Amino acid sequence: MSASSPSQPGRFNLAALFLSQSLATGATTASTVLASLVISALGHEALAGLPSTLVTLGAAASAGLFGMLMLRGRRQGLVLAYLLGVVGALIGFWGAWQQHLLVFLLGAALVGMSQGGFQQARYAAAESVAPSRRGLVLGAMMFASVLGSALSTALSGPLANFASGLNTSAEVVGWLLAALFLLLGAGLTSLWRPPAQVEVTAQAAEVARVPITHPQVWPAALAVAVSQGLMVTLMSLTPLRAHHMGMDHTAIAGLVTVHIAGMYGFGWLTGPLIDRLGVRFGYLAGAVLLLAAALSAPSGRLWIAPSMFLLGLGWNLGFLSGSKALTAYRGAQGKVDALAYLSAGFGTFFGGLLLGRFGFEPLAWICAVLSSLLLISAWWGGARQRGNVAVAAD
Repeated sequence: MSASSPSQPGRFNLAALFLSQSLATGATTASTVLASLVISALGHEALAGLPSTLVTLGAAASAGLFGMLMLRGRRQGLVLAYLLGVVGALIGFWGAWQQHLLVFLLGAALVGMSQGGFQQARYAAAESVAPSRRGLVLGAMMFASVLGSALSTALSGPLANFASGLNTSAEVVGWLLAALFLLLGAGLTSLWRPPAQVEVTAQAAEVARVPITHPQVWPAALAVAVSQGLMVTLMSLTPLRAHHMGMDHTAIAGLVTVHIAGMYGFGWLTGPLIDRLGVRFGYLAGAVLLLAAALSAPSGRLWIAPSMFLLGLGWNLGFLSGSKALTAYRGAQGKVDALAYLSAGFGTFFGGLLLGRFGFEPLAWICAVLSSLLLISAWWGGARQRGNVAVAAD
């Protein structure tokens, strides 16, 4: 199969994708990360993990479909995904504000479906450069996401003031802010111009048949799914635990910011390291950091912030390494993302039930054990994916 030779993108062209993903991260920070607090306020604390579960299941349901759509064109699929998120965030805001649980959950599911599409922008950015620089571009996109999270956190004070005027909470109004961010993301993505590509109409069916069981795909798929599942589970349920420990909204928002900094703040370093040392390094380092995060999470209030930071950085290394390996297999990308979201949905749903019945400690211990699965990716996939990756399905 012939490979594409992407033309060198202009700085503004890639910046449009970077800023769009930054705003998407800010939308997630303002809404779905703290959705467990909205559910608690609605009087359904036993369902604290359900919004995140619906977000991830929605993403799982749509990721494969968006992946197929983007085989014939990235931009229209990405813009459609952002606009779907706008609709979902507005519905989520209305449901939370009016205290209609089912309407709020519908909004969460639609936002999740949008994530299944717009998160694939990382592949669009990676395809714009040579394989030897794809880790750099993926890491740079992660780093740009810090801006959106920081903006969302910086607006927590004005959000609280605006929320008081509506007789509701900042967590509820965060969904309205998410709609604005996603709308801006759609506008920026519409300005992006994809690089010159090979003709995909004749190849689309063949490319789409790349299976997850492919010997160079499944180790990357395992790393992406485990990293995403563990990160989303602990990220979604730790704020509720912090709330039970007496932390107010500002403190919890700061906690989320620390976590987002771990996820995205070191992309400028981890991406080039993976380009230089190979994805096996990323898998191994990610496993160690995710293990440390899970083991330290139940240790007490002083350890919550360090644990959330390590959780984010471990996800960064595992997820970024798997994503770089998958840039060579365009037809498998949506399928792997769907698997990752299913992993996260399973984790948040059963993690919420486990948290409510047995407490936080057993949940953290199970996550610690599961982090070792990245060692399998390192053993089976690292040697094949070291250094430059040949483009097999562009």
